[in-house]
Amino acid sequence: MKALHIITGLGVGGAEQQLRLLLRHLPAQCDVVALTNPGPVAAGLTADGVQVTHLGMTGNRDFRALPRLARLIRDGGYDLVHTHLYRACLYGRIAARLAGVRTVVATEHSIGATRLEGRLLTGGVRALYLAGERLGHTTVAVSPTVAERLRHWGVPGPRIRVIPNGIEAPRFRYDEGRRKEARAYHGLPDNAYVVGGVGRLAPGKRFVLLLQALALLPGNVWLLLVGGGPEAEVLRRTARDLGVANRVVLTGERPYLPDPGDHAPDLVALLSAMDVLASPSPEESFGLAVVEALAAGLPVLYTSCPAVEDLPPDAAPGARRVMGSAGAYARELLRLRAAGPGERTAPDVVHRYDIACTARQLMDVYTAALAGSTPEVSS
Repeated sequence: MKALHIITGLGVGGAEQQLRLLLRHLPAQCDVVALTNPGPVAAGLTADGVQVTHLGMTGNRDFRALPRLARLIRDGGYDLVHTHLYRACLYGRIAARLAGVRTVVATEHSIGATRLEGRLLTGGVRALYLAGERLGHTTVAVSPTVAERLRHWGVPGPRIRVIPNGIEAPRFRYDEGRRKEARAYHGLPDNAYVVGGVGRLAPGKRFVLLLQALALLPGNVWLLLVGGGPEAEVLRRTARDLGVANRVVLTGERPYLPDPGDHAPDLVALLSAMDVLASPSPEESFGLAVVEALAAGLPVLYTSCPAVEDLPPDAAPGARRVMGSAGAYARELLRLRAAGPGERTAPDVVHRYDIACTARQLMDVYTAALAGSTPEVSS
């Protein structure tokens, strides 16, 4: 089986790193096309032996990319096309049809209740999405929450398959040595209580709320934000205005898997350096950072996390939902700090999200699609 994965870009983000990890476990020949911004994950995929092509799109309406993508699919002799993220799903489904490939699978990584990958969910965005979705075979939702959102939009239930994101849980195991190295690298005091945040530095993640909470907390509490994005400078300026800039570290984008020649601490080491992970985003499709933090044995405070909320009650005892203002987060952080460090062991629930299981489920979808088991589309 030969499959082409099409993704909008390959910067360091949850969907992008999930793709790289998935391709390490899929028993199929897979190539990747990035419509724009090949980014660090492209280099990682290339190091893994995956052929990566950068299509060079200059914007959402660069329609010249469509014939180029169709030609690439046709010349590559692909049996199946798998698309990831909104722009890639739209262009990839159309291009696959033009190339004569009718077996198209799409994964929805970032659908919120009111936003799609940060853009407001207008009627126009939804209509365009649904028009493109009908050109595919199966739409993979990364959580039951996302599946329900898709059904609410009008995607027929038989076309939706829930396959959660996955991680390599043992890779996140707490490491005292890496904790010390990561803290030393970023100037975090040994006795600091470090609150971590992981994700794209964009308004939707609400990391500004963590800065506001930090201003309410004692001087030995620090904030470690891992990620890059358009709000980085806003967060730095806000930290200065709140008088907490000396207790805030922004690491920039850090890979899930270390890259050769990169000596800065990777995501796994940075999770070891933290004492708690806080995820104040009000809308998530899955909550990958929360699952990774649980795998690192961290207590977690979150506002939205379908990966936890879709499970039975008390399935993830280390995760606690926090609603409300910065004050609510500050109170919970004080409670956790007073309780002292617990054992840094991963709860059993983490193993529900194993990347090898995710890959097996996806291969089942591929096999059924190629065998001609086409979901019915209601009129």
